[in-house]
Amino acid sequence: MQNVKKLHFSLLLVLVHVCFAQADYAPFFYDNGPYSNNGNLALFSLSEDTPVGTQIYALNGTDPEGQEVRYGLSFEPGAKEYFRVEPKSGNITLVEQLDREILDSIEVLVSITDGRSKVTEKVTVFVMDANDERPVFKNLPSFLDVPENSESGSSIYKVLAVDRDTGSGAFNMMPFFLGVLRIKPGETLDYERSTTHFITVVAKDGGGNYNGKEQVMSSSATLTINVIDTQDTPPSFVGTPYFGYVYEVSVPGSEIFTVFAKDGDLGMPKPIHYSLENGTDGVFSINKTSGVISLLTYPIYLKREIFNMKVKASEVSPEGNLMDYGVTTVVIRVVDLNNHPPTFYGENGPQNMFEMTMYEHPPEGEIIRGLKITVNDSDQGSNAKFNLRLVGPGRMLRVVPQTVLNEAQVTILVEDSAAMDYEKYHFLTFKLLAVEIDTPERFSATADIIIHLLDTNDNAPKFSSVYYIARIPENSPGNSNVVSVTATDPDSGFWGEVKYSIYGSGADLFLIDSASGIIYTQPWASLDAEVKSKYNFYVKAEDTEGKYSLAEVFVTVLDLNDHPPEFNENFLEKTMIIGALVKIEAQDDDAEGPNNVIEYSIMKTDPENIFDINADTGEIKLKSYIKSMDIVQNITKQKDCTWSVVVQAQDRGLPSFSTTTVVKIDITEATQLRGGPLASFFMLSRDKPLHILGMIAGVISLMVMVTVFISTIMFMRNKKSNRILPHRRIRRRNKPPVTFKFPNPGEKFLIQEPEVMVVDSVNCSNCNIASGHPLPPNHNMNVVTGHHWPGDRQWVVPTVLGTVAQIKPKRNRNRPVDSVNAALVSELKMRLDQRRLANCS
Repeated sequence: MQNVKKLHFSLLLVLVHVCFAQADYAPFFYDNGPYSNNGNLALFSLSEDTPVGTQIYALNGTDPEGQEVRYGLSFEPGAKEYFRVEPKSGNITLVEQLDREILDSIEVLVSITDGRSKVTEKVTVFVMDANDERPVFKNLPSFLDVPENSESGSSIYKVLAVDRDTGSGAFNMMPFFLGVLRIKPGETLDYERSTTHFITVVAKDGGGNYNGKEQVMSSSATLTINVIDTQDTPPSFVGTPYFGYVYEVSVPGSEIFTVFAKDGDLGMPKPIHYSLENGTDGVFSINKTSGVISLLTYPIYLKREIFNMKVKASEVSPEGNLMDYGVTTVVIRVVDLNNHPPTFYGENGPQNMFEMTMYEHPPEGEIIRGLKITVNDSDQGSNAKFNLRLVGPGRMLRVVPQTVLNEAQVTILVEDSAAMDYEKYHFLTFKLLAVEIDTPERFSATADIIIHLLDTNDNAPKFSSVYYIARIPENSPGNSNVVSVTATDPDSGFWGEVKYSIYGSGADLFLIDSASGIIYTQPWASLDAEVKSKYNFYVKAEDTEGKYSLAEVFVTVLDLNDHPPEFNENFLEKTMIIGALVKIEAQDDDAEGPNNVIEYSIMKTDPENIFDINADTGEIKLKSYIKSMDIVQNITKQKDCTWSVVVQAQDRGLPSFSTTTVVKIDITEATQLRGGPLASFFMLSRDKPLHILGMIAGVISLMVMVTVFISTIMFMRNKKSNRILPHRRIRRRNKPPVTFKFPNPGEKFLIQEPEVMVVDSVNCSNCNIASGHPLPPNHNMNVVTGHHWPGDRQWVVPTVLGTVAQIKPKRNRNRPVDSVNAALVSELKMRLDQRRLANCS
């Protein structure tokens, strides 16, 4: 029984083991082929230009039991790891840059596991080519030598290039190509024109894909071709055309000219042989190696002036044979030697100084006939051609001709007459130059021309100033010097003598010395600044031929303090109202200040310290503390209100003069008048009747002018409108007499204003004014009849010319009237006299 149990248990274990063995299958990859992007990565290909970080493939497999699988990826030990796999998703990412030219296939171990079983496979990933390599030249040299006589179109080199790419381009089957370098058809090489050529060779592949785009790769290289010279160019002469000269001093054997030629084949030049072909007449020879042409005879035996000779230059071979050659022409001219400079001649032969005398300021364009000059150059042709030039002060003279060939007569012309002035130059020095023009030696000659000038009377006397200012004190005695004038005449001799004179309205009191120019007063003259202080007259300077100039003289008579101040009277009486001024005046007959400036001062007063005086105006006033008659009575115990003041008037001259006077001043107190400012003016001016008369005359004149002006305007307006205003009938109102009322002290005078005269508008024809005055002009015209309207304004009749002015009716009222000012002044004066007598008593 126990054995049976053991067997049963053993069978059960076997069955269980069998059951589990059948259920656990290994996972596997899907094999989707080489063109799929998922599976087991077998035979997968990848372009070498794939960017790093790109997901290139996804491993894909399964587990039969449906278990979750995970993927793995590894490389052989030591191999570079180009890929990385994400275990769960199987996504493979490129992590290293691919290069097919370095590695064209990669072996990778991929694995799949379900956690129990793991399956590993070894696969190969192929790296596909991209067009990323340029063609490379294999046999291209840097330099290449080519003979210049190579034929046109011939091949000179073969170029080989290799491309490491294996794409589908032109190098798909053969990764190299051949290029043949040829000379262009129709072109040849020439060493003499260019010894070196630079050629750029370019190799291009057939194009291919790179990074998803079509790309063509190319390479270039520079090939330097050196042209090798060959014998193909004859000799050539350097520096042509050739001209040589034979001079009159040449001798046999003299070197005339040297020719030079060189081989046209510059790479391998050969020696040159020179020879004369023709045109020498047997008088010239040439050195066969140096090319020097020499003279064989004296120049006097030469039969021609110009020789055209042919010179031949031949190449010499190494064997000494003459080869290619070149021919040129050498022109030899027989010329005169420039060995004679220009020379000046006078009447007796060669001369380098010419001298003459003439008057100043000759006419312009005139020939200076005192100079006889000839110039000559003994050479021939261009050697005898020279210029003439005259060098000296300014442009006074000009020489003709200016260009001479061989010989000419020299003529000197006057060009600037004014500059030839004896007063500036007593003599003039010029340089006459003759300078060759076209010769390398530029020979020249010089001659001195000296002209002595004679004076003429060509200048008028000239004053040192256009005006003279003089000052002389008044009361100077006769024959006193006033001023000295000076005029100069630059002419010489008696032409330069000057005579002075004066004339003019202010010259009566003065004399002038005709020789010295000193102006002085007449012996009988008495100058008084108070009579006349300014004189002006003209002074004249004249030479012996009557040429003259003028200047003006201004004489000022200086005032002297010779008049003392003077009062009109030695004893003055003035009336002073307290608070008002009393003015005294003195006159000084001197002409100007400070002599006639007067300064006033109080010398003595009785009582003392009562008055002040304005030093400039002479106005006397009471001290500021005296404001009423009560203060005056307190100052003096006397009842007499008339005080004496001794006033001095002193001028400010040097020395100073003074005058004194006694002023008796009657002190009174101002009385308030109802006459207004005008009454006050009359009161203050009662001692100055001329002031009052002047004011009344001015007022009357102003009223007359205004009346005339208004009448003229009315007349012009009526004339323009061709009608006049209707006549006015004048009614006079009874005019009561003017009555005066003397108010108490401090009150104003009152006057009752009389009634004004008015007129009414009436309709009348040819009627007269009631006053009996004649009608104004144009009243004989027919008067346009007017109508009287109720309420018309009344009209005031003016007192002058009967002109009518419109005013408003006024009511009678008491107001000050200026027409009674004269009566008020008389009345006031009478009252003041009565009051003074009462105080004195």
